[in-house]
Amino acid sequence: MCVFFLNKKNIATFAHINNFNPTNHFSEHLNRIMDKEIVLSGIRSTGNLHLGNYYGALRNFVRLQDIYDCNFFIADLHALTTNPDPQQLHASVKQILAEYLAAGIDPEKATIFIQSDVPEVAEMYLLLNMHVGIGELMRTTSFKDKARKCLGIGPAKDDDDEAFEKQIIGAETNKRVNAGLLTYPTLMAVDILIQKATKVPVGKDQEQHLELTRRFARRFNSFYGVDFFPEPQNFNFGAAAVKVPGLDGSGKMGKSEGNCIYLVDNPKTLKKKVMRAVTDEGPKEPNSPVSEPIANLFSLLELTSTPEIVKQYKDAYADCSIRYGDLKKQLAEDILKVTTPIRERVNDILADEDYLRKVVNRGAEKARERASKTLAEMRQIMGIRRF
Repeated sequence: MCVFFLNKKNIATFAHINNFNPTNHFSEHLNRIMDKEIVLSGIRSTGNLHLGNYYGALRNFVRLQDIYDCNFFIADLHALTTNPDPQQLHASVKQILAEYLAAGIDPEKATIFIQSDVPEVAEMYLLLNMHVGIGELMRTTSFKDKARKCLGIGPAKDDDDEAFEKQIIGAETNKRVNAGLLTYPTLMAVDILIQKATKVPVGKDQEQHLELTRRFARRFNSFYGVDFFPEPQNFNFGAAAVKVPGLDGSGKMGKSEGNCIYLVDNPKTLKKKVMRAVTDEGPKEPNSPVSEPIANLFSLLELTSTPEIVKQYKDAYADCSIRYGDLKKQLAEDILKVTTPIRERVNDILADEDYLRKVVNRGAEKARERASKTLAEMRQIMGIRRF
C-alpha cells in the first residue's frame, strides 16, 4: 500500500481530480475513495487507562488516525468474563470513552464505539464458535492462568494439558470458570474479523489469541472454499514496542498488578505512588550495574523527561551521588506534565453527556455498517438464508 500525507496544497489538487468539496466531511469522503488498511484495537472496560496504555498504544493511535482506517472500541462484552458490578461496568465504559477522547483520538478521524453497541458481534460470535475446538481454547495460556486463578488452584504438574482438564472439570469447589472465559479468543477473533481488520496492535500476552484469529479465519475460508476473511497481523507501528514498567520493581505496568499510574490520578495520589516506588540500597561503587527496580525508574524518566534530566540522574548513579528521593520527585513532576492536560480534558468531557452520546452513536453507526455487511455475507456462505 502506498501511504502519503496530505497538506493544503495537495488536498486542493486531490479534491479537483476527484471532484469533491474538501470542506464537506473531508475525512469521511477520503475514507471512501482511498484504500486504507483497517486498524482495530480495543480495551476492556475494567478500570482507568494508565501510563502504559498511553505510551504503549494511545499515543500511537493518535498518530495513525490520519493514515489508516482506525477503529477503536471499548470491550464491555469482554469485561463480563469477570462478572463486574453493572453500575461499575457502565461507569467504566464512560470513563474509558472520555479518556480515549482526552488522549487525542478524534471521532472525526477514527471510529470510536462500544462493543455491545454492535449486536452483530454477538451473532457472529455464535456462528464462529461452530468452527472452534474446545481443546484449542483450553490450551491457551491465558485461559489456563485465569481458570486456575478463578478456582484457586496451582499449576498442574509439568503443565500437563490432561491434568489441567481434570483440575478444571473435576475440581471440588463451589467456584466456577465461566464459558465466556473459555471462548474469549473467539470473541476477540470476531471483533477483528467482523471489521475485516488487517492490522491489530497487541501486546505479547495477546499474540496467542491473534494467532488463533488467523487460524479461525483460515479454517473458515478452507471449510467453505472461500477467500472471505483476511488474516490479521500484529502491528507494532514500525518500531520496537514500548514497555512501560510498573512501580513495584519488576514487570510491566498493568491494572491487575496494582502497579499503575493512571492518567486521571490527581497530583497528590500520583506523587504518593511514585514516592513509594520500589528501589534498592543504592550503588556502592562507581559504574555499578543498575538493578531492575532502578532501571524501571530510569525507563519511566526516559519516557517523560528531557534527555538532559535523564543524563543528570544516570551520571549521578554512575558516580554514586544519586538520591532516590530527588529522582522520584523529578519523575513525579515530569509525569504530571504529561497526565495533567489529559486529566483536565477528561473532566471536561465527562461533564458533556450530549457530546459523549453523539460520539458513541456515530461510532456505533459506522461500526455496524461494516459489521452488518460481514455478518450477512457470512450467513450466506454458511447456508443461513431466508426463503
